[in-house]
Formats: sequence, C-alpha cells, structure tokens
Amino acid sequence: MNKLLLIFNLILCFVLFGCQSQKNVEGKAHTAVGSNDNRVVIYSSAESYRNEYFVKKLKEQFPKYEIVYEYLPTGEHAAKLKAEGLNTECDITFDLEYGYMEMLKDNFAVLDEYDTSIYTSDIISKERKYLPENKQGGAIIINNRVLKRKNVELPKSYEDLLKPKYKNLIVMPNPRLSGTGYIFVKSLVNAMGEEEAFNYFDKLNENVLYYTPSGSGPVNALLMEEAGIGLGLTAQAVFQINSGADFSILFFEEGSPFTCYGTAIIKGKEQRHEVKEVFKYINEVLIDDNNRMFFPEQIYVAKTYKMKNYPENIKYADMRNNVIGEKLRILEKWRN
Repeated sequence: MNKLLLIFNLILCFVLFGCQSQKNVEGKAHTAVGSNDNRVVIYSSAESYRNEYFVKKLKEQFPKYEIVYEYLPTGEHAAKLKAEGLNTECDITFDLEYGYMEMLKDNFAVLDEYDTSIYTSDIISKERKYLPENKQGGAIIINNRVLKRKNVELPKSYEDLLKPKYKNLIVMPNPRLSGTGYIFVKSLVNAMGEEEAFNYFDKLNENVLYYTPSGSGPVNALLMEEAGIGLGLTAQAVFQINSGADFSILFFEEGSPFTCYGTAIIKGKEQRHEVKEVFKYINEVLIDDNNRMFFPEQIYVAKTYKMKNYPENIKYADMRNNVIGEKLRILEKWRN
C-alpha cells in the first residue's frame, strides 16, 4: 500500500506540475490565502452549467461574502488539495469523487453536527469527513446524427464497440484523470475479470479517437460531432437531450457503472462563521437543487427525483471493492 501511495503521489505531482494557474468561473485570478475575512474559496469539479447556477445562488444568498469559486478537473482538483495540504486557500471542496475524498480525508474536518441519517446507508462516510453530493451513473451515449452519417447502427454490447466500423468514433475519459473513466474500467474488471478487462481495453484503444481529461469530455465531443459514441455520464447526456441534442442513452448487459461525489470542509476552516454558513447552505439547499435539476439518482432516504428523459429502472453495474487501495492498483496497471 505504501508503494502504491508513493506511485499515486508521483502521478498527482505530474498532473499538478502540468497545470497552469487556474481561474474561477468569473475569470479572476486567485489572491493569497486568508487575504479577506469574508472570503470563502470553493474548489469544484462540477460541469460549467452547474457551476454557473451554484455561483449565482451563492452570490444571491451571501452578497456580503466574497465567493471565489474555482473549477478544476477531478484529477487536478485532488492533486492540488494533496499538494497544498492544510496550507490551502480552499475552504470547501465540492463535487470530488469518493475515491479521492477517501484519499484526502485527513485534510478534512469532522462533520459531526450534520445529520447523515437522511442519506442512503451505502453512501455515508464512516468517519464523517465528507457528505454525499450526488450519485453519478455512466452510460454509452450516442450522437445519432454522427452514426447515421457514418451509416453504422447502434452498438448492442461492449464487444460490439471493438468492431472496425466504430474506429475513431469512440471517446472515453482517461481513467487516471477522471473518476468517470475509472468507473467504466472498474465495472468491467468486476464483470469480466481483471485480465480479460484489460485485454478488452487494449483492443478498444484501437477504436478510441482520443481520451478526455474529464468526465464531461465525451459529451462535449459528441456535441461538437467529433465522435459518435461516448463513455460518459447519464445525467450529462440527459441535460443535453433536454437542451435539444439528438442523443441516445444505452446500457449494456453489465449495467451502469457508478460512483458518488461529495463535499467537505478543509480541516481548520470549520470554525469560520462564513465557511460554516456557506457549507450549510450548500448541503441544505444547493445539493437538493443539484439532484432535482441535474443528477436525480437517489442519495436521500426520503427523497426521490424525476427528470424528463431520465432513464428509469436502471440496472447498475457491480462496483464491489471500489476502494482507494484497489483504485490506486488499477490506475497503476492502466498507466503501464
């Protein structure tokens, strides 16, 4: 395990080293840590349309606070928090995949004052270091216009995706940089066995046009008609369908791979009144909005959500043993 953590730390360092200084959604560069008492800094890996909504609501709710909201792709988000440790300007981390949340949990404050009984039991952090934000399931997403133009039919299985007619039509997220990419790999490792799954991805690579650094990349590629098939997130596809995109959503026999995303407060920031107020609002209002408007898969015991064109009765993939040690091992194997 120590060797795996060392390897993963090196990977994160390379990711971080390659990052240019990021900007928040308003386009302003960051200032120094703790420069303003009313400043609340949020790191987020959510999509741009969700971030725009969250920023608007936060600024309406807290007009006297300086809300600095910085988007970072999942891998960069985790790398930045790991490198900065507790000496970070970040107050609240938002929309970070559970595997990374677990890896970074020593950086997070204990959230004992929050009632976790409202969530389904399978998504609660045992140490109460982070709270659920949403459950995200994956799907095979199709741009019907592209496949029609290429005169190829819809694939019916993962095996179909290996056929030569789909060459350069497929886009998937890089598992080393994206939690979405990783859940597809993990689900097939569980369904096929590890060696067979890695052999499968070696073959699939021949048909992959490119790998994206984030989970939203495949849907973006489909929107631009650069590709016809994307291994992406169901909710993102539904959002685009409801916005007029000619997409189809497919689930193969192995089921929809899934993971959870969460939010946390950086240790040492939990006593700041401004941070507590913003975090409380995020968890009591914005996460409910988030699931009602964007990610309707169930996280609450007593709340269910419905969304136009969102698939119902989804069969979920076998995601057992989806823990950090296993993730590090699989990611290292993928890198090799």
